[in-house]
Amino acid sequence: MSNKGEKRDFDKEAAAWDENPGRVKLAHDVATTIRYEVPLSSSMDVLDFGCGTGLLTLGLQPFVRSITGVDSSQGMLEVLSTKVENRKLPNVHARHMDLDEGDVLDGRYDLIVSSMTFHHIREIGPLLSQFQKVCALSGHICIADLDSEEGRFHGDNHGVFHFGFDRSALRQEMNKAGFEDVRDRTAATMTKPISGGTVRAFTVFLLAGRKKP
Repeated sequence: MSNKGEKRDFDKEAAAWDENPGRVKLAHDVATTIRYEVPLSSSMDVLDFGCGTGLLTLGLQPFVRSITGVDSSQGMLEVLSTKVENRKLPNVHARHMDLDEGDVLDGRYDLIVSSMTFHHIREIGPLLSQFQKVCALSGHICIADLDSEEGRFHGDNHGVFHFGFDRSALRQEMNKAGFEDVRDRTAATMTKPISGGTVRAFTVFLLAGRKKP
């Protein structure tokens, strides 16, 4: 199920983004799961698509040669760039890209990761095709996002085009785009209040695969 609203303005949320402990824990849990699924090494160049303030980017940074964080929000990238400068991390790069404006991914990456971004993407197939083009031969891909839900995760579904994903259906999309050996595991559980005053747990999966040779 999807919502056809316009894009969410993440620039306005960037400064306070990391103040949510649930987001920080989620990024840590996803990074840990990626490290379990993919043998990271100092020879790997990584792309983090939809990197936001770089919580996942910086969680993977110590284990790879380089990592490029790509996002359509300039505000989010400014927060990431400040972290990179303060921590003096020469192997982290922040790059502004907006596929809706016609930008196209380029470069070559041994691992492509994306966490909690796909449900904000209107058309998943074309994005996966771009990932396939910039993924190195036998390179890895890891997608983390919500399991299917009823639109309760976000209090405001503005800019949410998918209410989570069925793992099998997304796996098929990845296969169609040119990735194989796609497996899934639960990467994290987020507990948060929802409308009506109740608290609900939402699961976040990781789908990991490799580019077909």
